Amino acid sequence: MSTTGQVIKCRAAVAWEHGQPLVIEDVEVAPPKAHEVRIRNVATGVCHTDWEYMYGTGEGMKPRPFPLVLGHEAAGVVESVGPGVTIFSPGDQVIPLFLPQCGECERCLSPKTNQCRKNWANTQMGVLADGTSRISCRGQQVYQFLGVSSFSQYTVVPDTSLAKIRSDAPLDKVCLLGCGVSTGYGAALKTGKRVHRCGFHSCDSHTVRLQVEKDASCAVFGLGCVGLAAVMGCRAAGARRIIGVDVNPDKFAKAAALGATECVNPADHGKPIQEVLAEMTDGGVDYALECVGSPAVMSAALESTVDAWGTCVIAGWTEREAMKVKVEQILLGRTLKGTYFGGWKSVQDVPRLVDDYMNHKLKLDEFITHNLPLDQINVAFDLLNSGKSIRTVITL
Repeated sequence: MSTTGQVIKCRAAVAWEHGQPLVIEDVEVAPPKAHEVRIRNVATGVCHTDWEYMYGTGEGMKPRPFPLVLGHEAAGVVESVGPGVTIFSPGDQVIPLFLPQCGECERCLSPKTNQCRKNWANTQMGVLADGTSRISCRGQQVYQFLGVSSFSQYTVVPDTSLAKIRSDAPLDKVCLLGCGVSTGYGAALKTGKRVHRCGFHSCDSHTVRLQVEKDASCAVFGLGCVGLAAVMGCRAAGARRIIGVDVNPDKFAKAAALGATECVNPADHGKPIQEVLAEMTDGGVDYALECVGSPAVMSAALESTVDAWGTCVIAGWTEREAMKVKVEQILLGRTLKGTYFGGWKSVQDVPRLVDDYMNHKLKLDEFITHNLPLDQINVAFDLLNSGKSIRTVITL
C-alpha cells in the first residue's frame, strides 16, 4: 500500500534533553508540505557536530529546542513529494543537505559563496518553512536538527536542501558526502582558492589564482574525518608536502594512506606545534587547514603558516568560544578564512562528488571504520568521542 499522503510510523533516535543518551523511539513522520520531500534514510554518518550539539557546553553555546532528532550526514530514497516539487520523484536516490541551494538568491547566483539562506533561520532552530517540524513522538513535536534529522528512518526536508544522485551509488558510502568528507576535501580544493586582480601593467595575467596548488606545503590540524578528507584534497591539488598534525598517533597510518607525507604529534615536542612546523618548513607552511574546532588549535594553525603569503583555512566547527589572533600575524601578509561545507554549492556539487567517487577519483570507503544499527547509536557516539572511529555509518 502506498504511503503517499499518510503519516509514517518508524524508528528514530530521539534526544530528549541536552547531555543525555539518545533514546530509540517510535515516531510519526507527517507527509511533505509544499516544496518538501519525504525520504527514507538508508544510511547516516555520525558526525562530531552531532556530538557537539548534544554534549558540548560553554558560554557560547546557542540554545536549541528539545526533543530533537540529530543527524545531518545521510543518503536515502525519495518516498513522496509535496505540492510544487518538480525535480524529485519517488524512488530517486538523494542526499539531504544541511546547506541549501535555492539557485535563485543573490548568494546562489554569486561565485563568491555557497551560503544560500533559503529557510536558513528556521532549519537552524529545527523547523521547516512553516515554523513546524514533520516529526512527532509521544504526542509532541520533535525538532529536526539543521532541518534534516537523519537519525530517523524517515524524514522530510525542503526541496532546496536535497541533491539527486545517480541510482547506482552505494548509499552507505556516499552518505559521507553530506558533511564530513565534502567539508574537508573542499577546504583544500575550493576554499583555499581566491582570485586576485593584479594592478601592475607588467603582470603577464590580470588574474592570479591562489589555492592549494601544485608543490605547496600544507599542514592539516586534526586527522578525523574532516582532516583526513583535507589531506586527500591537498594531495589531489598536487601539494608537495602534507603534514598531518594530531595527538592520536593511531591515525597516522590512515593519513599516510590518504596522502600525508609525514605526521607530527604535538605531545612529542617541548615547544608549541607552530614553532615545530616553522622549523620543519623553514619558516612555515603555505597552507594550514584547521579541522578540529578548537580556538587554540586555530591560532596555532594560523601561526604555523609562512608570513607574506601563508593561508589558514578554518574547517573545524565550534560556537563555544572566540579565537585569539595576533594582529601582527595578519599584518605581515597571512590570510585567515573559513569554510562551510567546503565551499561546495550543495545541490549542484554533491552529485559531482558522487560521480568522482564512482569513478575512483575520490575515496570514501577508507573513512568508514565502523558500521552499526540504529539501536547502537550511543555506541557510535562513544567511539567518536574516544577517538576510536573516523566515521561510523548507521544503517537505518
